[in-house]
Amino acid sequence: METKLIELYLLICRLYDTKPILKQQRLSNNHQPLFSDEELLTMYIFGHLQGHTTGRRIYDYIRHHWRVWFPAAPAYQAFNRRLNELAPAFELLIEQLLKSAAWQIQPADDRLIDSVPVMLARGTRANRGRVAPELADTGFCATKQQHYRGVKLHFIAARRSHRLPLPERIHLSQASQHDLATLRELSPQMPASSGLFADKAYFHSATEAAFKEHGSFLVACYKRHRNEPESNVPTLYNRFVSAIRQPLESLFNWLIQKTDLQNASRVRSSQGLKVHCYGKLAVACLLLTFYS
Repeated sequence: METKLIELYLLICRLYDTKPILKQQRLSNNHQPLFSDEELLTMYIFGHLQGHTTGRRIYDYIRHHWRVWFPAAPAYQAFNRRLNELAPAFELLIEQLLKSAAWQIQPADDRLIDSVPVMLARGTRANRGRVAPELADTGFCATKQQHYRGVKLHFIAARRSHRLPLPERIHLSQASQHDLATLRELSPQMPASSGLFADKAYFHSATEAAFKEHGSFLVACYKRHRNEPESNVPTLYNRFVSAIRQPLESLFNWLIQKTDLQNASRVRSSQGLKVHCYGKLAVACLLLTFYS
């Protein structure tokens, strides 16, 4: 376990050495604190790898079991405040991890797209939430059949045989933004003759035609129009698309189980919400690329 901690620390140090923009965050009188940002990120991610999913539990775990490795660790309030300033570092770490794993993806591999909600509040409390107004709003989760306040994380992932899909692109949007609108924003450059498999939220004839013009395919479950007979729905086709998409649902379930990503009820600020999303995604990408 000590070896894992050292490897993680060196990985984060290399990230800071290759991304000078991260060090520009500390162009102040306190640009060389006793407890470095690299140590803070290591502490947060290592705590997650040991099964602790909240800042408080991570801090207490490190202080009780690994204090000798982090002798200059500050009080919890300072740890939490500084952590909320490091969302850009988590974003760059995700980018570096996915780039390092890109060799595992073949151009001909199918891609999968969908979104997972991150909930600040749900049900009757959704309309009363006021946290992170710059990022979050109220949306509807069809899977849980309930309204929630929060954001959505959209994934485009490569399908791998007998393994969880590997994300290629991750995008954060407000909860109310439709998945199809996000797809148009992302406008992914798909390899020729490859398919992007999606659920019925992405079913749109014009969008499918646009993909065909570029030599790729958007394959979405058929969405029945209002007043259209049920007999017109191609049930076997929808089952086929759903079966292809199923590994992405498995990825979401695994992600929620490992990091508790969906539950953001303890978040109290926009920066905290970004760290909640990108920090937990960095942990997941590390598990997918280094420990899978």
